[in-house]
Amino acid sequence: MLLAPLALLCSAFTAAGAITVYGQIPLAQTAPNFPHPTLAAYDRTVLTPPAIPSPAPATAYTLNLQREANAVPGLSIPHVGGSFWGFSIEMSVVSQVLGKNSSFLQVPFLNLMANLQQRAGGVVIRIGGNTQEFAAQIPLGSLPDGRTFSKVDSGVNTTTKTPAVIYTPDMFYMTNNISSMVNVKWFFGIPFNDSVNWRLTIAESAESILGDNLLGLQAGNEPDFYQQFGRRVTYSPQQYTQEFGELIQTIQSNDNIPVKNNLIGPSISTIIWKPEDVWDTGFIDLYKDHLFCLSVEHYQQNNCAALTGGGPGNPILNPQDLIAGYLSHQEAISLVDIYLNSTMLAQQAGKPFIMFETNTASCGGFAGISDSYGAALWALDYGFQMAYGNFTHALMHIGGQNVFYNPFTSPPTNETSYNQWTVGGIYYAVLIIAEALGTTNTSQIIDLFGNNNNIYTPSYAIYENGQLNKIAIFNYIDDQTGASDSKVTISIPAGVPSTVNVKYLTSSLTTLRSSVVTKDNLTWAGQTLGNQFEVDGRFKGTLNVTQINCNTGANTCDIPVPAPGFALVFFDSSSPALSIGQASQTFTTTAYTQRHNTATYDSSTISLSQGRSGKTRQSLAGTSADDKVSAAPSRVDRVGRNVVLGALLMSSAWLMKALIY
Repeated sequence: MLLAPLALLCSAFTAAGAITVYGQIPLAQTAPNFPHPTLAAYDRTVLTPPAIPSPAPATAYTLNLQREANAVPGLSIPHVGGSFWGFSIEMSVVSQVLGKNSSFLQVPFLNLMANLQQRAGGVVIRIGGNTQEFAAQIPLGSLPDGRTFSKVDSGVNTTTKTPAVIYTPDMFYMTNNISSMVNVKWFFGIPFNDSVNWRLTIAESAESILGDNLLGLQAGNEPDFYQQFGRRVTYSPQQYTQEFGELIQTIQSNDNIPVKNNLIGPSISTIIWKPEDVWDTGFIDLYKDHLFCLSVEHYQQNNCAALTGGGPGNPILNPQDLIAGYLSHQEAISLVDIYLNSTMLAQQAGKPFIMFETNTASCGGFAGISDSYGAALWALDYGFQMAYGNFTHALMHIGGQNVFYNPFTSPPTNETSYNQWTVGGIYYAVLIIAEALGTTNTSQIIDLFGNNNNIYTPSYAIYENGQLNKIAIFNYIDDQTGASDSKVTISIPAGVPSTVNVKYLTSSLTTLRSSVVTKDNLTWAGQTLGNQFEVDGRFKGTLNVTQINCNTGANTCDIPVPAPGFALVFFDSSSPALSIGQASQTFTTTAYTQRHNTATYDSSTISLSQGRSGKTRQSLAGTSADDKVSAAPSRVDRVGRNVVLGALLMSSAWLMKALIY
């Protein structure tokens, strides 16, 4: 049965030169059927929702609002727009997220970024983390199989088991190629492990290759942990400020680093040092002319004991005991309050203030919390609260397949021929805030402290171009009976429109109602990216925007919000965001291998856009390990052959994918 189509396949492409057939799934098996007990990113733990609070908040309440921004005291500063939430990608896992190298990019990643670009105009991404501190650049072609990254044991930091990254300059060509397709701007980190012999090749290469697509260079990652992690014998805020100055002097004398004012610091964790400990050294006044922004890093919880085994004073935490803390508005307020003095100082210095790395919990997050619908509500509340507190951006951390908290994760390498990506609730939160803040760069946010400042039913108003534009309404309570659903009356004395439009974030597992603990069937305005191993970065389903009639006589609109639930209310019926579902720009796979979620980037285009030529690197278009070609085949040739090949293979009882070159 199999010989005939395979014989036809071979005869049809005799002139092709070489054929590799691989990726067969056993007969009748269409999906993987094995759990990943050691890979946290695919963990299926479902916790028990917190009990309904007692006393429960009022289920009907009114939000009294002004239509004009100039009548509202306490509004945030105007924001840069919907790109508020960005991503921080741990340097050691870049190949899992972005691609193998500059000519082999991850298609789902491109699609996920395109969705954000459609809503926000662009995305900001930092590549770094603990692994940036020991990173070293090696020449192009130094790594086998066309790879851009490798890892070695850093020999330090036993807490987070951080490797040292070896990379080639192709990392910058890869990120620049991504920026040529979707509007992504980048941050990179300068290694800070040796303040005597600075390794500045990362700055030199980033500036020469990325140009305007590089926003800034981080100088030090969580320096308040340097002494604890063994990176310095002793360390203080004053020593960090001194070393920051020494780095500036070294950059000033380096002609290969033309931009001298794009450094980022101090990026402390706010665990051992407070921001004021650094500001008191004179850091801002000394270096503001050399800074792109001021930065901090902070996680709501610390789960590092799960990696080290815990011990006295460092117990292993139980996620079930912690889930209620992620479903309370007070937590978002507490996370931001400690930085309000710092955001004020940043404004006085004329600098952005960025949360450079954050997520649900350090050291990978928590099973059952970090990738749930509840985490989406948490990230929404936290993001709006930071925007209200005058942060400029916040970057959600991505740590590879061994963490629970990723906004999105590629499948395990041995499953890429039949599994797709997995998206967590946090990605939906990033997308929704992009939609809420928009592209005008005029959005101002205020916490409404509604329902008598109840911590389970927070709400925010968003003003754009000086006018009330949207309202974000939460209900944190998990009540499957519907008894805790909210009816929120929006009252605007100056008048309401005849109708408003509402987009809802929902999730369900086995019922028609959402639950804070579910991980499946997340939908934004009726559309979903898919469940575990189903995501190609494009939305599925029909866009569903709920239109609600208002009472123009009473100047009120009644908005239902399920328990649990989130609603974004649009007052402008002409808002472009109302019609945004799937991004108009999408990307498709052009090379079919066991990495079928990736796309090739035309070699000729790379050579014309500061990319490297295809003449000296191992071909990614070939399918035999030792094949070399002078240049990759054209996209048209590659796609055409793949289409014919796919038609032939689909007639077989085996599910196979192949690449012809």
